Amino acid sequence: MFGYLPWQQSRSSGGRPCVRDDSVELTYAEFDARIAAFAEQLAETGFGRGDVLAVMLPNRVELLVALFAAWRLGGAVTPVNPAFTASEAEHQIGDSGAAVVVNEGPQAPSAGRSVIHVEDMRASATGVPVGPVPLEPGDVALLIYTSGSTGRPKGVILDHANAEAMSVTMARHFSLTERDHCLLVLPLFHVNAIMVSALASFRSGGQLSIVGNFSASRFFEQVERLRPTYFSAVPTIYALLASQPADVRPDTSSLRFVVCGAAPVSAELLDRCEARFGFTMVEGYGLTEGTCASACNPVDGVRKLGTVGPALPGQRIEIRGDDGAPLPVGMVGEVVISGPTVMRGYLNRPEATAETLVDGWLHTGDVGRLDEDGYLTIVDRVKDMIIRGGENIYPKEIEAVLTAVPGVLEAAVVGRPDDLLGESPVAYVSLYPDAQLSEDDLLEHCRLHLTRVKVPERIEIVEALPKNPVGKTDKPTLRRSLQPLAR
Repeated sequence: MFGYLPWQQSRSSGGRPCVRDDSVELTYAEFDARIAAFAEQLAETGFGRGDVLAVMLPNRVELLVALFAAWRLGGAVTPVNPAFTASEAEHQIGDSGAAVVVNEGPQAPSAGRSVIHVEDMRASATGVPVGPVPLEPGDVALLIYTSGSTGRPKGVILDHANAEAMSVTMARHFSLTERDHCLLVLPLFHVNAIMVSALASFRSGGQLSIVGNFSASRFFEQVERLRPTYFSAVPTIYALLASQPADVRPDTSSLRFVVCGAAPVSAELLDRCEARFGFTMVEGYGLTEGTCASACNPVDGVRKLGTVGPALPGQRIEIRGDDGAPLPVGMVGEVVISGPTVMRGYLNRPEATAETLVDGWLHTGDVGRLDEDGYLTIVDRVKDMIIRGGENIYPKEIEAVLTAVPGVLEAAVVGRPDDLLGESPVAYVSLYPDAQLSEDDLLEHCRLHLTRVKVPERIEIVEALPKNPVGKTDKPTLRRSLQPLAR
């Protein structure tokens, strides 16, 4: 039976703190009771094994209650970004085949499905508890939708075997115990928050504190008050923390480690955060299609700055060439992954599934290389590569040169269509608040450290880079902004 389910933990650790947000704090036994009560209410709508529950809520305890209640009844869950427009939300609700929607109120999208508003969720059972039904490894647990950066969002099918393998791996990799306490800052419509923060914590008998929307100005007060032992975040969050005024010197002594993932991070930002805040930062790598993480630096052991660590236990990582053959150590090619965390496929997308899953290997679309110790370095995304006059340019290389400049907070490089050369690189840069840098300063630095073909055509200094809902730099938006210049 799957060890991340709270009603199993409640038998051995029922009185221990389990989960809290700004409004409620629950022990394992109390959390289990809330799950059972809502499962009873959900069953009354006809929801049962094989059905899909859409949950469109901001981070709060009720979101997790709804998730586990659906699983208690043998159903699956598709978490919907609460900031979605009606069109975006209704696409996901409809595409997933959701039978019931949990949302914030009558004005929230529901695509004509049965609805339970969050304020109407039952907190106490009224009759004989329903379930839990026995779950099989192949039962669908989650339908997580991709960001849609390469087209209409696709539903990634993750089963309970995927979730079990991922939560076991994370708990063991981070040596989590009942003494650990996770501060949840990432959105729960994303697989990182569900796996690394929630499920890994619950299966270890630890605590989870949900702090709602991330706020750089409030974050360290929350760390000092709640005393977590770890949190998982994206580079954008660390960049915002690093740009706090110099007199912000928080007490971070409770933090055993912190995790950085979901997008590439510069070595300079890692260095700056570790030096300033005393974090032990571990960078990892993975995709939603791999149930979150496939490689990660160890907390205790050799951490190689600039890499995302070795393959996690039970998973294999290879670098493949254009012909599909594995490449030797140090060679650059596509990153492919196999193991128990690889998705079952894309919902109702057999062609996309066949392109991505080949003979059990997940083709990531990322370019990387492995060193002699098996540590993976991500070079770039295949689709982000710029071809300028026949030369292949990886934007991440230019971005690394730019973020090495003192005062540069973040950088993003995209290709501008060029009638003569095919494409030309354009860079967008955001600065730390006290930085005094010009476009000419940054271009001169690039000329010193990059061959001529890789030097950006121009550099724009912006207040902030656009981000998608998960916190990754939104390069499609940057590319679209350049399209008129090609005419």
